[in-house]
Amino acid sequence: MNRKEVAELAGSAGLGAWAAFAVLAMVVGGRAGAPLWLDHGLHTWAVGHRPEMAVTVARGVTSTGTGVVPYLLATLAGALMGGTARQRWQAAALCLACLGLGQLLRSGVMELVHRPRPPHADWAAHAGGWAFPSGHTTTAALTAGMLVLALTLRAPRGGTALRTAVACWALLVGLTRIYLGVHWFTDVVGGWLFAVGWLGTCLCAAAYVLPAAFLGPTTVPAAEPAQEQAPRDPGDAGRSRPA
Repeated sequence: MNRKEVAELAGSAGLGAWAAFAVLAMVVGGRAGAPLWLDHGLHTWAVGHRPEMAVTVARGVTSTGTGVVPYLLATLAGALMGGTARQRWQAAALCLACLGLGQLLRSGVMELVHRPRPPHADWAAHAGGWAFPSGHTTTAALTAGMLVLALTLRAPRGGTALRTAVACWALLVGLTRIYLGVHWFTDVVGGWLFAVGWLGTCLCAAAYVLPAAFLGPTTVPAAEPAQEQAPRDPGDAGRSRPA
C-alpha cells in the first residue's frame, strides 16, 4: 500500500468508528447513564453464572488490560514496525504516544458522559471512575490494534494465527469487564469503537509523516544483468565483414 491508500483506509475506518461512538455516547448521555435494554440482560446473566474458577481466570485476563502490560506491548509493536534501530525506537515512541494520548482523551470523555457503573454489590473485581467508555477495553483494543498493525507490516503474508490471538485477547479483556460486573455491555462497545476511531486517526496522520519504509518491508530491486558485448576492434570501424 502507498501512503494515500493507507491514509484513506485508516481515515475511513476511524471516521466510521467515531460516528458510531458519538451516536452511542449521545444515547447513553441522553438517558443520564441509565443502562440500555441489552445491558440489563447481559449483566444479569453474568452475575448469575460466576463459578469461582471462572472469576479467577477473568480477573487474570482483565488485569492485562491495564498497568504496565499494555505499554510493554505497545513498545514491542513499535520495535516490530521499525526496519532499523533508529526506526524501532521512533516507532516505539509513537506507539507509546498513541496509547498515552488515547488514555487522556478517553478519560476526558468519561468525565463528560459521567455514566455510573453497575451496582457495587455485583462487582467481582476492583474498579474506579466512571463507566463509559470502558478503560480496560479501550487500552487493550488500542494495544492489540498496534500489535496487529506491526505484524501486518512486517509479515503481510504470514502471522495470521498470531494476529488472531492478539485480537482475541483484546476481545476477552472487554468481555471480562462485563462478566466481572464492573461495566455495562455498552461501556465495552464504546471502548472498542473509541479504540478503532483513535487508531484510525493516528494511522491516518502517521501515513503522511512516517518514512515509506514503515508502510511495509523494505525491498531492494534486483539489478538487471549487464548484457555482455564482445570487444570491438577499433581498426574494424567503417569496414564491412566479408560474406
